[in-house]
Amino acid sequence: MPPRHRQRRHRKPPPSGAPTVVTPVPLTLSKPGPSIDALGFCSLESNVPGLSQLILQKLNMKSYEEYKLVIDGGTPVSGFGFRCPQEMFQKMEDTFRFCAHCRALPSALSDSKVLRHCKRCRNVYYCGPECQRSDWPAHRRVCQELCLVAVDRLMEWLLVTGDFVLPSGPWPQQAEVVQGWDTWFSLRRLQLDATMDAVLGSHAMTTLWASVGRPRPDPDVLQGSLKRLLTDVLSRPLTLGFGLQALGINVKKTGGSTVHVVGASHVETFLTHPGDYDELGHMFPGHLGLRIIMVGVDVAAGFSESTSTSPLEPGTVQLSGHRGLYHNFWEEQVETGQTAHPDLAVAFHPGFHASPDLMEAWLPTLLLLRDYEIPTLITVYSQQELAASLQILVDLDTHLIAYGANPFASLKPEQVYSNPNKQPVYCSAYYIMFLGSSCQLDKRQLEEKVDGRV
Repeated sequence: MPPRHRQRRHRKPPPSGAPTVVTPVPLTLSKPGPSIDALGFCSLESNVPGLSQLILQKLNMKSYEEYKLVIDGGTPVSGFGFRCPQEMFQKMEDTFRFCAHCRALPSALSDSKVLRHCKRCRNVYYCGPECQRSDWPAHRRVCQELCLVAVDRLMEWLLVTGDFVLPSGPWPQQAEVVQGWDTWFSLRRLQLDATMDAVLGSHAMTTLWASVGRPRPDPDVLQGSLKRLLTDVLSRPLTLGFGLQALGINVKKTGGSTVHVVGASHVETFLTHPGDYDELGHMFPGHLGLRIIMVGVDVAAGFSESTSTSPLEPGTVQLSGHRGLYHNFWEEQVETGQTAHPDLAVAFHPGFHASPDLMEAWLPTLLLLRDYEIPTLITVYSQQELAASLQILVDLDTHLIAYGANPFASLKPEQVYSNPNKQPVYCSAYYIMFLGSSCQLDKRQLEEKVDGRV
């Protein structure tokens, strides 16, 4: 990193149980920047040449731009042109068909060879017994977790269609008592049992498993999948609540409190339902309004709501979106008073440690958050990402407040698409909190703390 005195610095600022509200308005467009979604899609080619084109072909698309239009919400999913659910699920499964060992795609095989999946996990494919035997030392370490991935990938469809509705309602205990998923599940046990029974016995569940061409798993397997999916959806709002609590943000401030989700992508916006953030409101009974503003170059076009500074109704959670780079959004919206100043900034998996292009795009934002002394929470997938991200923040002279395992990490394992035998990761597995500058840890102390605490 360049010396601090040569880095860009922003001027200091002057001292200073209800349903989610969704009010669509035209999405604000800013100059586009590097996209972690686009980089991820393009990186498929480096591990499995031809895989990105296979995915587009199976989804009846001609280019990544067309794929991006769907993800952005500019083209309806119904435009895929599948004739029936069975065809859709088959085409989706076909995008996973390549040899996990030699990376061969179906088109590269002779007429006498076909790709066959591992009979244990049903989640990786091989072009023959030789590749499967050679790959077993690597695959055996993740086979059991990939069994869960294969079920979750199909069950997630119930969230997309709205047939799995999350339990919600006021918390019978104070938020301080809920230290993680164990206590949350205990808190919601009666509601959760009723929800699970209804979904397991639904017509949608029967149709799903009749469409995928696989035997329906036992009820306890399906119930475990629903619980993992539930934690995946609620991980983000409850992680926001965890940050508000840990950083001592006053949620009973007159006019409401504001959280900026920085670097938001289609993951935070494309399939977000209005009720997904109700649980954040229930976490803080008596709050005077919570305004969540998603800002990022990959914010879905359909996720567009007002970013007004008007006072919120007490007990209301309002979601809003803005497409563009955060430091541009700050100058255009926050500094001009069109959007509320944040009480907390959160970045879910920013990925700035992984790519020079992403780091270049993130640098002005990180410096802005530091210099304006915005309480900030960042989440990452793994301990390796945690250590790399912490070191970058140390180099930027941020004041690290806390970091470690996130009590509200998703329990749903995420498979690396083009490298199936890589250890699965979990969304928001670890967190980092910082506030302002003057970090007091040097590199050696930082490494010791990461090794000792996480």
